[in-house]
Amino acid sequence: MPSKPNDQIPYLTLDPALEGQIQADISTNAHSACAFRDEDIIRRHDLPNDRATLSRPAFMRDVEKIVNVPAYNRYAGKTQVFSFVNNDDITRRGLHVQLVNRVAKGIGRLLRLNTDLIEAIALGHDVGHTPFGHAGERFLSKCYHERTGRYFNHNVHSVRVLDELYPRNISLQTLDGVLSHNGEFACQTLVTSNASTFAELDAAVEACTADAQNIKHLRPSTLEGCVVRVSDMIAYIGKDRADALQMGILDDIDAFESTVLGKDNGRIINNMTVDIVNHSYGQDAISMSPEMFEDLKLAKRQNYQMIYEREGMLEDASNVVEHMFERLYERMLEDLASGDETSPIFAHHIRPLANTSQTITQEDYLTQDPNRIVTDYIASMTDGYFTSIYERLFPDETYEIEKRGYFANMA
Repeated sequence: MPSKPNDQIPYLTLDPALEGQIQADISTNAHSACAFRDEDIIRRHDLPNDRATLSRPAFMRDVEKIVNVPAYNRYAGKTQVFSFVNNDDITRRGLHVQLVNRVAKGIGRLLRLNTDLIEAIALGHDVGHTPFGHAGERFLSKCYHERTGRYFNHNVHSVRVLDELYPRNISLQTLDGVLSHNGEFACQTLVTSNASTFAELDAAVEACTADAQNIKHLRPSTLEGCVVRVSDMIAYIGKDRADALQMGILDDIDAFESTVLGKDNGRIINNMTVDIVNHSYGQDAISMSPEMFEDLKLAKRQNYQMIYEREGMLEDASNVVEHMFERLYERMLEDLASGDETSPIFAHHIRPLANTSQTITQEDYLTQDPNRIVTDYIASMTDGYFTSIYERLFPDETYEIEKRGYFANMA
């Protein structure tokens, strides 16, 4: 089927019979038989103060825990796609996780799933992300792998942040959804895994750290996790296009091709939501139509070709930034080896972590692999902090990264 101009791609609507059923479900507060029940929540530790109450339901406790860890604050200063840009209208990672949450809860509400669990997964799914988006993730993983033979991945590190660095007794279901959220791997039908224990979660984390290819085999253990995973794609495909138009990287939304999905953010969110609900309501999997799946794959490919391969403004500076990651990584290893407690890794990472973690002490943390400690530190950084610490530690560097400023397009 040939591509259509964007304004000729209609906004899809729910199947009328299905819409009536959903309205009846909402009026009676009926939930899907496949929804994860609050009473089945699993935590590492059965603590009295973590048990659900009427005022603080099971997974709402996870939401509150997640938004109060330092890593959540730092979303606002981390790249989504475009780095080195002074533009307050461009999406940062903090807005991205809110958009994922909004899309996922919208789908979950219609499918009558557990929207508190969806919110917890959505808000926590990127807390382990690096500065400078996926480019930063690649650079940090390279530094880590060259020294240890192991890999860094933001979804795996998000679990480490919530389960080890700032352990708040987050539920297995939330952590599983965070680990398995990687929306880069699209499926027409996403079925759940049988994972049901922390031992299985821990084994999956270790497997993905040992071999990055194992991420391709992850599947959420709940339908709520499946909804967040597909919503991650829905939330970024259209919004990243809007940002690219804002940045002047694209001139026209009709540079993209589509038949049923749509090309702009509004159509993409509406049409994917409707298609998924039409094909998933009452089912034990999250599915989309063959036509929508083909259009989604095309949309992702074209976003990569027109946007992500350039990584926003990072394309011109990527070699410089990779060098900065390597130099900073090595310097932090040296400071750990020498025990230099005046170093920022002690002042800004180790001591604050020990003060806020609730379980980690400085002495115990320093017994871990120094590469793991350095990776924890660099991954925690915002874009601005990364560049500031680099300038402080290496003031004699002769190159400078140029930001696209607020007045770049003015005479």
